[in-house]
Amino acid sequence: MISDALPRTPVSHIVVVVPAHNEQDLLDACLTALARAQRRVMDVASVSVSTIVVLDACTDDSALIAARHPSVSAVEVAHRNVGAARAAGFATYAPEHCASTWFATTDADTRVGEDWLLGHLRHAAEGARAIAGTVAVDFEGHVEENLGLRSSYDAHYRNEFGHPHVHGANLGVRATEYLSVDGFAPLTTGEDHDLVRRLELGGIECRRVCDIPVTTSGRLRGRAPDGMAGFLRSLEATA
Repeated sequence: MISDALPRTPVSHIVVVVPAHNEQDLLDACLTALARAQRRVMDVASVSVSTIVVLDACTDDSALIAARHPSVSAVEVAHRNVGAARAAGFATYAPEHCASTWFATTDADTRVGEDWLLGHLRHAAEGARAIAGTVAVDFEGHVEENLGLRSSYDAHYRNEFGHPHVHGANLGVRATEYLSVDGFAPLTTGEDHDLVRRLELGGIECRRVCDIPVTTSGRLRGRAPDGMAGFLRSLEATA
């Protein structure tokens, strides 16, 4: 097994993929936050960034919103499948450059921090081959009727290094490692857990980090059947 601490080819390019299915209400905030993170990492490192929004069977104004962001490329698909959408985004990148490329993915209802990509780059420089980050939930405007849900979430969620969580909203992986396990599978839910499972079965450690959190929507009805919204619904009974 290759050691997680061995030096790797320095990252010179980051590809960020955002799947979106009818996300006109939240997509602009997501892409604005990613643009800040992109400017930040390009200001301090010799690294280029490509942000790709995969518009999956959108019938709202998501495409128009994506077009307002000059640093974003849009890919239109009709999979209605989050795993296939993430895979379609990463498939746009030429594999011959993979040794120096880092793949990152987040969600259209999520806002990354300004130093999010810097954090990915730092972990890659330290030898990480894949990372799973933590998620904070924005409960404002979503669960006023259940004031105990925030406390229940805090009680169940482990925001610490070595945590057990895997979120498509905060994942990163070397492009070579991603391709070695054939990338995201076309799963309607759990595509993030499936990818990490296959990476780890292949001897690729996924570093569980908590220093680059993202903030995701606290909505209780999400796009993936058993994603974060499903987890929050499961907590309602204990709130």
